Amino acid sequence: MSKIPVFILSGFLGSGKTTLLKQLLNKCDQKRVKPAILMNEIGKADMDGEILLQNNQKEIVEKLLDGCICCNQKSEVAGAITKLLRQKPDVIFIELTGVANPEEVVDSLTEPELMESLYLEKVVTVLDGENVLEYNSIFEADKELVRTTRRQIEVADVLVVNKIDLISDSQKEKIKKVIRKQNPASPIFFTTYSEIDVEILLGNVTQVKNRVAVAIGGKQKDNSHHHHHHDEQSHHTHSNTTSFSRINTLTLDVDRPMKSSKVEKFLKRWRPNLLRAKGYLYVKEECYLLQHVMKRTDWEPSNYQGRQYLVLIGIDLNIEEIQQEWEKA
Repeated sequence: MSKIPVFILSGFLGSGKTTLLKQLLNKCDQKRVKPAILMNEIGKADMDGEILLQNNQKEIVEKLLDGCICCNQKSEVAGAITKLLRQKPDVIFIELTGVANPEEVVDSLTEPELMESLYLEKVVTVLDGENVLEYNSIFEADKELVRTTRRQIEVADVLVVNKIDLISDSQKEKIKKVIRKQNPASPIFFTTYSEIDVEILLGNVTQVKNRVAVAIGGKQKDNSHHHHHHDEQSHHTHSNTTSFSRINTLTLDVDRPMKSSKVEKFLKRWRPNLLRAKGYLYVKEECYLLQHVMKRTDWEPSNYQGRQYLVLIGIDLNIEEIQQEWEKA
């Protein structure tokens, strides 16, 4: 059955994300596909959501205000997306605040109630051509922001360098060099008003005919009249990854209690490509929520009663090798 593609629009404040989103919505209209939008703003006022609603009354928009989607609002993301899924969209756009790390949001997409219903299609990062070279010195006092703006470039599948009408050719070349140092592979588009041929992004998006069931309130609710068996690569493992995104996720099924030291040793093997891992695992008789970020692994007792699994999130992970090693372990 078909999963719904998700696009993450990332980039620092004022770079032109909402302008790009408006073009994507217009294209959806032409293609007759139904979009849904999750918008995140740091302040209490929702400027971008209002702008979008003025132009596109029929768009489904969920808003998370007054907080960064990847920090204090992470738990609300799954709820907001579940609401959007009830409207049966063909594509979901998530526009992040300028200070969010895209992979944090991918983490939210791997919640048990969501990961069977959708997949990450692309991360698109929009850069402010006028200021991007200054980010390091502008944020000198805030190393976290420097890391975030770098990460937004590193994980992008498509990079849009906007406002090039405000910069010289030599600045443009410098920006290209900076980007290529951090992301040697992904295509770069130089634009004014974020104008690119959005069909490049939306080429694979069509109406979703047979949908995967959406878990609402813990129960499986099937959105389609057709029933197909889920096509898994093997009995114990299946991949939620797609060939379009540099950030890939892999779900490993677990069918018995695990030793925490063994799991931690396994996760350690996939650095530095592994950004994070999470899952519900039994250690002896107890269920734990595992959260692994960079070098730290936390085990938190949990009342979760669903199937056990472990999700890995990384950049260009070697999916086949990880699956083989997991099955051996």
